[in-house]
Amino acid sequence: MYVMSIADIKAGLHTKYSHQTIFLQATDEFLKSLEESGLADDFSDEEFRRLERLLVPERIISFRVDWIDDVGKLQSNIGYRVQFNSALGPYKGGLRFDATVNEDVLKFLGFEQIFKNALTGLQLGGGKGGSDFNPKGKSDNEIRSFCQAFMVKLHHHIGLEKDVPAGDIGVGGREIGYLYGMYKLITNSDEGVLTGKDELFGGSCQRTEATGYGVVYFAEAMAMHHALELKGMRAVVSGAGNVATYTALKLLDKGVTVLTLSDRGGYLHKPDGLTEKDIKHVSQDKNKGIELKNCTVEGAIYNEGAVWGVEADAYFPCATQNEMNEAAAKQVAKSAKLVVEGANMPLDAGAQKVMKEAGILYAPGKAANAGGVSVSGIEMAQNAGHYAWTCEQIDGELQRIMQYIHLQCVECGTEDGKVDYVKGANIAGFRRVFEAMRKLGW
Repeated sequence: MYVMSIADIKAGLHTKYSHQTIFLQATDEFLKSLEESGLADDFSDEEFRRLERLLVPERIISFRVDWIDDVGKLQSNIGYRVQFNSALGPYKGGLRFDATVNEDVLKFLGFEQIFKNALTGLQLGGGKGGSDFNPKGKSDNEIRSFCQAFMVKLHHHIGLEKDVPAGDIGVGGREIGYLYGMYKLITNSDEGVLTGKDELFGGSCQRTEATGYGVVYFAEAMAMHHALELKGMRAVVSGAGNVATYTALKLLDKGVTVLTLSDRGGYLHKPDGLTEKDIKHVSQDKNKGIELKNCTVEGAIYNEGAVWGVEADAYFPCATQNEMNEAAAKQVAKSAKLVVEGANMPLDAGAQKVMKEAGILYAPGKAANAGGVSVSGIEMAQNAGHYAWTCEQIDGELQRIMQYIHLQCVECGTEDGKVDYVKGANIAGFRRVFEAMRKLGW
């Protein structure tokens, strides 16, 4: 009897979803890790069918969102929720509001989220959602109008034991507040169906900082395992949003010199190192919609283009997917000791290949940026128990989870004394999800 193979599954995905290039990039990376590990060598046909199922979302929901702008004009956007895999628990993953949002982007993010959530050890499935609504340039009233209209459509599909969204690009504390406020009004309930909420109504201490802090805790564990020390390193950070800001601030706390922050137009470079005051000033300006080129930071120079030509020991891409290509990676490889992803898949396939061939320590986002969902899981536990943890408890648990994720990557990714963190993260996450699917009869 013919038994299908990973090559068959990959070919089927590429035939069916040839238009979804970012999603295919993520599945190709995962399938390559699975193939290299040898785990699938003795798979039965049923196990290959189960693997096939893992690569297809359980549900994709799309809906039109109608809202009113400040001049009274009716506007429409498309909203989505990709509920990818619930073997380990309710779907968990952020909402992204950005003009680039489409089904391809959200399938990629939802697929990555499955393994990211599995690595935390928490009972969380994987999902993602959002809209092509762009909050930049919109008034507070327009953002509130959109969020309320979005939740009118989304609330049918989420719930505490079903699907618990969080924030992502374009969805911060303000947007989560408006979304949750509408959910409470519609459902007449106070279940913690969104995470990233304000502490006034069920949010967790340190949720805002969690992803950035987690990136640094993972980098610290990674450096320690390889007899390196973060303290004294010079670091390039890309992005200027939530993840970049708190990655930069925690790096300062660890004695690292942070050289840069960036946005889509260019980057600020301060050779002597950005201070805590500098970083907070940039964050405040960005929150007001001020472009980085118009942020005044004493001693810093604004440059157009990508940040990767700045020489450093450590690189933290914290902006968005595929922000570093092969050419940029070759620049980074000239000086880098480690590269740690703060965003979701910011290195494209060519850039990942450069890192591997150069022997640079490289951590994928599904492992390194799991701090946000980790504290989201802790927030869910606090909501369920109607009890708030202290900031010290949460930070301690976050450090424990990031160290646990690092340990799994090492255990599943070490070969000939070298750690392949991409393979380690993929295989460790896969094992947990796949075994749950088997025991559920899927």
